[in-house]
Amino acid sequence: MHIEEKQLLDFILDSGMVSRSDIDAAKKLAKEKRSSVGKILVDQSKLSDDELRRMQAYVLGIPFVDLKNQKLDFEILSLIPEPIARNHNIVAFKKMADTLEVAMLDTEDLSAIDFVKKKTRLKILPRLTDNESMKSVLVQYQKSLKAEFGDIIQKEVGTIKALSDKVKGDADSEAGLKKLAEDIPVVRVVDTLLKHAIIQGASDIHIEPMENEVLVRYRIDGLLHDAMVLPKDAGPSITARIKVLSNLKLDEKRLPQDGRFKVAMNNEKVSFRVSMLPTYFGEKTVMRLLRESVSGFTLEVLGFHGKGLELIHEATKLATGMILTTGPTGSGKTTTLYT
Repeated sequence: MHIEEKQLLDFILDSGMVSRSDIDAAKKLAKEKRSSVGKILVDQSKLSDDELRRMQAYVLGIPFVDLKNQKLDFEILSLIPEPIARNHNIVAFKKMADTLEVAMLDTEDLSAIDFVKKKTRLKILPRLTDNESMKSVLVQYQKSLKAEFGDIIQKEVGTIKALSDKVKGDADSEAGLKKLAEDIPVVRVVDTLLKHAIIQGASDIHIEPMENEVLVRYRIDGLLHDAMVLPKDAGPSITARIKVLSNLKLDEKRLPQDGRFKVAMNNEKVSFRVSMLPTYFGEKTVMRLLRESVSGFTLEVLGFHGKGLELIHEATKLATGMILTTGPTGSGKTTTLYT
């Protein structure tokens, strides 16, 4: 949704909130700084960010939403993974049967809108908001995640440490590792990590032992993001639990191993493809998430339109040749080929 700067400036001038001389001066400065006139007016305190956003919304013909001090439903908020929300300043705040209202700072960010549309398979209704509202909502991600996952993990990790100390002498044997992997606190921590990753829309989970801690990272939209840091003592127990789920050898720590398992959450089945790799500080775990319920893709849904779509159809009819698909992990290469 593009807004013509001339149309916006005419509206600002007609509102009487900024004089023509101030607008002319802002135009000159905006040209020098390669910025927008609206941003310059806000920087010079001629307009507040809230006032500018409301005017932009009026000119675009879309609602302006004030989300400051509003507690949003975490189930709706989490439809957009936190890293995407922060990087693109886009948050979900209202969901109907087949529509999702999203608040944005830049309605011209079509890549963000397209990502949310593909992820949720809902009709996206962009709304403008201001910086303070966006900050207020983004803080809720951490509060909600900490409330739902942080307390559970911290509590159970403490119990895991005590268990690890208890079976320390037997920790390298298969029987000792199996006992550790099937203990309730370990099961809860791993289940919580998997649930957290699914909610965040991760395509991969990396659990990496470091010198003094265990780093958990998620790959979202092709990029790795730090998710949480766990105590070093929790690493072997978590690794053992994942090995049990994947039917891997518990006492094999010097050779790579591959396996798989499935979990069901919110009526959705997710397959996990597991790789265990020995490293200097312990075994690193990499899990690829494959959502079995995702189906019904067409080339149009994947973003092919117009001339590009015609070229694809023409290429598939040729007797010889090659179609090359490239992109980062989780970008949809395999999905495109199967479609």
